[in-house]
Amino acid sequence: MHDSIESSTPLTPGHSHRACRLAGAGLAACLLLFSTTTAAWDGRAEKQVFEMEEYTTVGGETIAPVRIGWEAYGELNEAKDIAILITHFFSGTSHAAGRYAEDDAAPGYWDAIIGPGKPLDTDEYYVIASDTLVNLNAHDPNVATTGPATTNPETGAPWGTDFPLVTIRDFVEVQKALLESQGIERLHAVMGASMGALQAYEWASAYPDQVERLIPVIGGGETDPWLLATLSAWGAPIRLDPNWNEGDYYAGEPPLDGLRESLKLVTLDANHWQWANATFDRSWADEDADPTRELEARYAIEQTLDDIAASRAELADANHLLYLVKANQAFITGHGESLAEGLARIEAPTLILYSEDDLVFAPPGIRRTAELIEADGTEVELVALEGNRGHLDGVVAIDQAGDRIRAFLAE
Repeated sequence: MHDSIESSTPLTPGHSHRACRLAGAGLAACLLLFSTTTAAWDGRAEKQVFEMEEYTTVGGETIAPVRIGWEAYGELNEAKDIAILITHFFSGTSHAAGRYAEDDAAPGYWDAIIGPGKPLDTDEYYVIASDTLVNLNAHDPNVATTGPATTNPETGAPWGTDFPLVTIRDFVEVQKALLESQGIERLHAVMGASMGALQAYEWASAYPDQVERLIPVIGGGETDPWLLATLSAWGAPIRLDPNWNEGDYYAGEPPLDGLRESLKLVTLDANHWQWANATFDRSWADEDADPTRELEARYAIEQTLDDIAASRAELADANHLLYLVKANQAFITGHGESLAEGLARIEAPTLILYSEDDLVFAPPGIRRTAELIEADGTEVELVALEGNRGHLDGVVAIDQAGDRIRAFLAE
């Protein structure tokens, strides 16, 4: 749930690995197909692709094949016990650190804390991040994902809304298969922001023996009613766009008007009024067009949000956004009916980073999540991030917690 714009360097076709046939609960049976070691990381990001012949969702439906992109920073040791998994936010990708090319406008979103000598020290840890299923940025050449926009081999056409609904748990299961394909059976830590925090909680609940440390950032243990409604609002403009056509638009014009409005809402909600008021005044977008006198005239903040949304819509897919909305709405740690039960399964020491000004995940819900994890004696620490970006402080201000993260990983 973030307003980043990714780089556009294409995937390298030569970096594809095919996994054994996997289905649902059979993930643990996957045999090691290759051993991954990388050179000491120099800040150059390289997107690779992991493939599965098929995957059976939590709901019992089969997706075949599955492809997800991934990046790694640092070198995996022989014991394969130094891996830190980074799970990404709603509008994010696996590009967590580094640059694809020297002239990239910006590095990966958490570059401030990932790299040699940084809190997630790539001289000490192997940091790996993956694109999720139904990744929002389905048309970004640096993203590999499987979802409604990808080809259904049975029809030769895009899946559209025939694609099965997927959950946060499904994201975790595919990540688990990726890690197992590299011989990684235990994580030194799992860390993610927003939707990435949901994946982190689910990892620690579903596989408590495989997660040594948990670092959820700007995210709670379940999707509360406020967030259910917020997510619904994010998807509504797409459904109202006549080009959406119930999700069947791949042979015609995509619902870009609706997608742009959806992305504008995502960007606005992920920020905070403090940021808006500090960054903008009541200036007009066009000094010759007075919004108080002309119906079509805009204020500068309106135009800025429109421009951000238009740029992001070029790489995004409308159906993928709707599928992400559903996956996030369905979330409750443990994928059951009881939040307390799901969080009680977490045994890993937990460091929760959050913002008191978060307009997406309400701080009381995050504090309740901490209390439920801690209820049976599991170690939990809450650290508040400061800033004027609200929810987004978990991305843009993450370096504030750098020293605490570094110490936590070493404990």
